Amino acid sequence: MTIKPAEYNDLDTILSIYAHARKQMRLSGNAAQWGDDRPLPETVLEDISRKQAYVIISQDIICGVFAFIIGADPTYRTIEDGAWLNDLPYGTIHRIAGNGKANGILAAALSFCEEKTDNIRIDTHADNKIMQHLLEKYGFQKCGHIYVDDGTQRIAYQKIVR
Repeated sequence: MTIKPAEYNDLDTILSIYAHARKQMRLSGNAAQWGDDRPLPETVLEDISRKQAYVIISQDIICGVFAFIIGADPTYRTIEDGAWLNDLPYGTIHRIAGNGKANGILAAALSFCEEKTDNIRIDTHADNKIMQHLLEKYGFQKCGHIYVDDGTQRIAYQKIVR
């Protein structure tokens, strides 16, 4: 798998990957996390314009997508029921999803992000048991709860790479 910055002409493929992910989340009992329309196209376009959207490519096909943002994330400013592992600069993974045809999307994204920073944060919905399992498998530690921009609670995770 290779990872490259997303481009505007990748938008339709990215949105179809997110549609697939929403369907899979509903099937696994996680209908609330992204609802029927998240991430919004405007959010994806903003990620692309800020050069923080990435696509994962396998066999010349975009099979995954994620946003990786280095720097303070406003939604992570306040954490409840716990604490961050440290207060050092960090990168945040958001909006990660795969097309269901390639395995290892999270592993590929993590490998990419770990080359950029030693400190990674991510969050997921309490109903997203699959992501919780994967995050813990890849060495993330639960740190507490945060609230995203729509006011809903997420489980916050952090991994110190080195």
